[in-house]
Amino acid sequence: MTPLDGPDRGAAPGAGAVRDPDRGGVGGRGPRTSSGRASVITESRIAAAAILADLRGGQLLDPAFERHAGPLDARDRRWVQELVWGTLRRRGWFDAVLSLRVRGGLVRLDGDVADLLRLGAYQLLNMNSVPPYAAIAQTVELAKQRHGIGASKLVNAVLRRVDRERDALEPVTPSDPVDALAVRGSHPRWLVARWVARFGLDATEQLLAANNTEPPTVLRPYGVVREQLEAMLEGAGATVHDAPLVHDSLILGAGVQLTELGAFKQGLFFVQDPAATLVTQYAAIAPGSVVADLCSAPGGKALELTRTARLVIAADRVPGRLERLLVSCGRLDVQNMVAYVGDAREPAVRGLDAVLLDVPCTGTGTLRRHPDARWRLKTSDLAVMSTLQRDILHAAADAVRPGGLLVYSTCSIEPEENDGPVDAFLAAHPDFVLEPPPEGAVPVAVLDHGRLRVLPHVHGVDGAFAARLRRAGPI
Repeated sequence: MTPLDGPDRGAAPGAGAVRDPDRGGVGGRGPRTSSGRASVITESRIAAAAILADLRGGQLLDPAFERHAGPLDARDRRWVQELVWGTLRRRGWFDAVLSLRVRGGLVRLDGDVADLLRLGAYQLLNMNSVPPYAAIAQTVELAKQRHGIGASKLVNAVLRRVDRERDALEPVTPSDPVDALAVRGSHPRWLVARWVARFGLDATEQLLAANNTEPPTVLRPYGVVREQLEAMLEGAGATVHDAPLVHDSLILGAGVQLTELGAFKQGLFFVQDPAATLVTQYAAIAPGSVVADLCSAPGGKALELTRTARLVIAADRVPGRLERLLVSCGRLDVQNMVAYVGDAREPAVRGLDAVLLDVPCTGTGTLRRHPDARWRLKTSDLAVMSTLQRDILHAAADAVRPGGLLVYSTCSIEPEENDGPVDAFLAAHPDFVLEPPPEGAVPVAVLDHGRLRVLPHVHGVDGAFAARLRRAGPI
């Protein structure tokens, strides 16, 4: 799910969209350290290196970005975002290229030095706003500051070679087609092999390409109709486009500071990918219902439910994540939602008309927005997640009244997290049946035997899955 009260960080500006801070074009400032003293290293590059260091330590990308890039001005943040997100998307390809130019390969280097090389390579090859001398000199200085003169000499030699050979950088193509696709598409081999077995080589190549694109920022009107929001945005100088699959969502054009828009300050929209919107449209919960979203943070689906529900009960076990939803509720002036901190495996509510379970998952449908996830995931995560998902699904059944609706959803495209838990639940709960949505609730193209199935390479949005499970009894 995308952020609700801030820029959608999955939608980084395109290469060259933000000027290199070394040129003094960002915030009107020349290079400085975060303490404000004169230095050859820009704050933006210091932040980018620190973010990747946090990721190596097991932290997630969004909070790491907030910690290190949050204090920068808006244009600097966008520049750091472009650099970090782009580097992570291209990391596999960079590793193949850099390893050919490092004696013994990239694996022999300290992880931080390897990350600095990746950042430098991305600036050299993918950021038109950065002159080569700045990409090399700044990365060399970072290496010297963080690791000493020896590391800086290595970084200097490797990046200068990359710059000289930029027209002939393609790595040696492995003979195995899965290995070749993993390098070319910059994804872990185990993940590529899974997808090739399910989708085939051509479709998997399309999926990898979709994951490596910069997703747009998609706005959901709230309290106004689409046409009103469109007029307000265009009046403020923003460009908007139609969003795929969801007729009343709008794609916001590049070059706009989201939080500075009057429509944002007035609470007239929030950010949500069409795949997430489709889940609630597929749910098709009856107007006037009392609904619980038991895994609600950051809250986009809960906000969607407030459009027609009499009351939405939003729960999440992490207080900080639930707080983001409450901030959004305040900005949007939501009146029909209450929230509590609680674990979905132990629901504190009963007798509900409907329950939405947007369960924790591996997020393989949202890798374009979270490029760090592809490098963090392990094969064992699928088993861990599917066990948790089944536990949540079984526990939530008791919260649904007879005749009520239980909606299970993920942002994964893996069968172990989607059809697997649903099929196991239906086998163990004969009082529930799979119920397709009402005709016209969602486009037929995203339905698969009554279940919602959205694929990035097929539908051009994030991946998502959902199943409507009706409990026996009077509706």
